[in-house]
Amino acid sequence: MSALPQEYAEAIEVIDEVEPISDEELAALALADDPDSAIDPDAVPLSLYPSVSSGALPLWYMPPVMAGASAGWRRPVIVWLIFTLLVIDAFGLCITYGTLVAA
Repeated sequence: MSALPQEYAEAIEVIDEVEPISDEELAALALADDPDSAIDPDAVPLSLYPSVSSGALPLWYMPPVMAGASAGWRRPVIVWLIFTLLVIDAFGLCITYGTLVAA
């Protein structure tokens, strides 16, 4: 990540010093604001805030997916189910409605 411009770095320092706002206060502020109002020229882009991940969404909004979090029995069952459906299809049969019939 490149160095931030000085004004953004100063704005981020100010943001870091502000006390957190509760969800209720944030919701009240959002509902009270005019949706057609102009953006403040001093607004800091969210993409420059340090808690932002390298992806499209910040980490606090959507944390990354945990790899390998599923139980060990799920993968073999899923592979078996897919293999079974492919074999049924290879023999020209259909099991769409739960009954094995010739397609």
